[in-house]
Amino acid sequence: MFKKKWIAGLALGALMAAGAVHAQQKTVAVSIPAATHGWTAGVVYHAQAAAKEINKAFPGVNVVVKTSPSAAAQVSALEDLSAARNLAALVILPFSSEELSGPVKSVKGKGAFVTVVDRGLNDPAIQDLYVAGDNIAVGRNTAKFLVDKLGGKGNLVVLRGIPTVIDDERIKGFQDAIKGTDLKVLDIQYANWNSDQAFKLMQDYLAKYPKIDAVWANDDDMLLGVLEAIKQSGRKEIKYALGGNGMKEIIKKVMDGDPVTPVETPYPPSMIKTAIYLTVANLVGQAPVRGAIKLDAPLITKQNAKEYYFPDSPF
Repeated sequence: MFKKKWIAGLALGALMAAGAVHAQQKTVAVSIPAATHGWTAGVVYHAQAAAKEINKAFPGVNVVVKTSPSAAAQVSALEDLSAARNLAALVILPFSSEELSGPVKSVKGKGAFVTVVDRGLNDPAIQDLYVAGDNIAVGRNTAKFLVDKLGGKGNLVVLRGIPTVIDDERIKGFQDAIKGTDLKVLDIQYANWNSDQAFKLMQDYLAKYPKIDAVWANDDDMLLGVLEAIKQSGRKEIKYALGGNGMKEIIKKVMDGDPVTPVETPYPPSMIKTAIYLTVANLVGQAPVRGAIKLDAPLITKQNAKEYYFPDSPF
């Protein structure tokens, strides 16, 4: 299993070492969703940071970051980038697999190295490199913590995101890990990775169920709504309310030893930074990496939380 900090450090070191022998500038286009919510805001932050660092340290490469508010806009942006520049590489976090597979294939056909991040394309053969987090581990490791701390029994409520493969994988990891225990999921509904919707759904859960031992919102935006609903209710029996993704507000709670939210699981938006580093390393013939890289989702605890805390990031 690759460690993202080690990978990023190795790749960036290789880039700096190789910079002197690559005078001809190569363009790397980075196409990502706009900052429409917390996690994608983090993606934009880390992509722009990577571009700034690489463009300064490695004059032979020009990293260009383009954000798009929709799948259709991302298709247009990709067509414009490809038409205006001779792209040596493309790093893309697609809005959707179906709409972006064709345009990315066209870029690939012109000779660009293609790295896909997080959301895969319909045809994996298009990509040279794939970088993503482990969504099954996000659910599984959270569930294992609850099994251990609750002694394998208790009442749970769960908040899902939106109907996507990512959400399905998180739920599968969670459900598989509580099989064979006496942990009972009282209710599980979608809150669309939205804090306000999660607040309302948690209010419903609190009204319906007189005893809840723990809550899992499989995304930190939803967890913020859950925590506010619990606070307003005055309910004291809920031992744990956990999320996922590594939002800085939640990481800070873990760092501070919050008893209700003592752990977190990462699905870091900084994976875009790792992907950019590795892509450029491939271009200059250093640290060549192809295939698929899946970043683990180990529990973030008070002991290691500082490693995952980015206070200047919007997420």
